[in-house]
Amino acid sequence: MSSEREVREQKRMGTTMQVLAWLVLLGLGVFYFSDVLDKQRNPNQQLQTRYGEQGLREVVLQRNRFGHYVTSGEINGKPVVFMLDTGATGVAIPADIARRLELRPGRAFPTQTANGLSTSYAVRLDHVSVGDIQLRDVSAAISPGLQTDEILLGMSFLKHIEFTQ
Repeated sequence: MSSEREVREQKRMGTTMQVLAWLVLLGLGVFYFSDVLDKQRNPNQQLQTRYGEQGLREVVLQRNRFGHYVTSGEINGKPVVFMLDTGATGVAIPADIARRLELRPGRAFPTQTANGLSTSYAVRLDHVSVGDIQLRDVSAAISPGLQTDEILLGMSFLKHIEFTQ
């Protein structure tokens, strides 16, 4: 009888080990593929800045799988993700990201978006950077209606740099 009990105990232990092995394998797969998907969404997570003549700085961005230029950067020393948007007048920051960055909304003003008329709130950014390209005192807007994980890097930043595609 003790032999049957030992066999059942070994089977249970074997089943437990198989379940644990599958859980570890599944966890590693999720970790790996979430990193792959994140790199497809933002292929510019680790930016390289090239320096040329007369102090010229150059940052080369790759398009993501959707054809957009998405890149890591900083606002006031805190990491953010930008989507370059030449159609945006200024830097547009979703409300939840603005809270995380501890930005205080200023005066309200109407904005025209692809979804119609909206209200945004003026804010000045002390420091905005993409790679080693850095600007100070950049005008921006906190846009509560903007439902995205990226900050739209518009012309209030882009007009100060030369860019080509």
